Amino acid sequence: MLTYDLSDKNKYYALYRAIRGDILSGNLKHGDKLPSKRSLAEHLGVSVITVQTAYEQLLAEGYIQSEQRRGYFVAEVSPQNGAPTPHPLCVEEMEESYSLDLCSGRAPVKLFPFSTWAKLMRQTLSEEGGHLLERVPCDGDRTLKEAIAAYLYRFRGFKVDARHVVIGAGAEYLYGVIVQLLGRDKPYAVENPAYARVPQTYALNGAKCNYIAVDDCGVKVDEVEKSGACALHISPSHQYPTGAVMPAANRSRLIGWAEKSGAYIIEDDYDSEFRLFGKPLQTMAAMNGERVIYINTFSKTLAPSLRMGYMVLPPELYARYRNLFGNSANVVPLFEQKTLAKMLDGGFFERHVNRLRNYYRGVRSLLLQKIENLPVEKEIIETGGGLHLTVRLPSFASDEEIKKAAKDRGIKIKCVSDYLIKPAEGYEKIAVVNYSSVEAERLK
Repeated sequence: MLTYDLSDKNKYYALYRAIRGDILSGNLKHGDKLPSKRSLAEHLGVSVITVQTAYEQLLAEGYIQSEQRRGYFVAEVSPQNGAPTPHPLCVEEMEESYSLDLCSGRAPVKLFPFSTWAKLMRQTLSEEGGHLLERVPCDGDRTLKEAIAAYLYRFRGFKVDARHVVIGAGAEYLYGVIVQLLGRDKPYAVENPAYARVPQTYALNGAKCNYIAVDDCGVKVDEVEKSGACALHISPSHQYPTGAVMPAANRSRLIGWAEKSGAYIIEDDYDSEFRLFGKPLQTMAAMNGERVIYINTFSKTLAPSLRMGYMVLPPELYARYRNLFGNSANVVPLFEQKTLAKMLDGGFFERHVNRLRNYYRGVRSLLLQKIENLPVEKEIIETGGGLHLTVRLPSFASDEEIKKAAKDRGIKIKCVSDYLIKPAEGYEKIAVVNYSSVEAERLK
């Protein structure tokens, strides 16, 4: 029986690489029969899906052959001494297949308003013509800036000066702009645990990060006050991944810290459109427009591939932005900006978001029902906002056991501890259930 070390995080890839290596080195010879998927899975202590995925990759690349009702056999491949190991990037390219993905943040394709978007694109092309080929101002098209300002007032009760809206190619691009505005010589405070790309993007732009712990009320304010940071990046309305909602007292205290220290709060409002019950919470930027930078994107409401986001800068920072970037062109194509402006101004966007909310309410209701029926001890932690919730599972021995139990059933899931940027205790045995990409039919 084949015996391999599969302690690698990507077990199917480790198995594929090990069998491939044995074939290329001659340890496994042409015609040798491989163990059945089930027997090898039991022997190695992994899921049948892991073995199946590894075998399918080997089969696709011609290292093994499949014979009906007989199994898998080593194909005729010339042994190669010192055969190179596949490049590590292949790990991402060879994603495992799951029956249900509770990690992805992408909305199902069927929810995108293709007909509306196509109609508005044709209308834009007809009305704007050659203007679409012109250079776009550094902060974006005026029509879209005004449409976003009007939308924020309608939807969030947040009154902003459209001039201070800056359009950018997604949130990560905007984070980089913020670093250039505030400088790299002071630390930036970020939540821990958090969506990894937030601190990664700050680091890529040369900023140093201090990691602030998160509890049931969001980021710990006392740690922020001691951090010496020039900026704090938070999601007060629905922290990811814990789902914590910051109470008004903590928000006020943080604004007081920013005013006193001269720091800025970067309010990442990434899923505010999806508060499924009750009214959206007041933004911190509406509480203080001088010390808060407001950021949001259209990745969850429309599609990540549009690469469309925006931020509302305090007046002082906007003036600094114009001085730094005034001679640059905006990075988002004018065609998309004009189309999105029509979608916002014509009420199409809000109708689309309302349909999304209704859809996700149904998914959430069914999901909660399924979780309640699980024959294990559990505590559902959710606040009615956003497109993810968490479930505490105290009867499991570890986070790895939770993920393995899910994986054995074809379910991809992560735990809160997977989002820790810096090791910390108190986040164990909590599964993160992200249902933004879930189709109700598949969930059943």
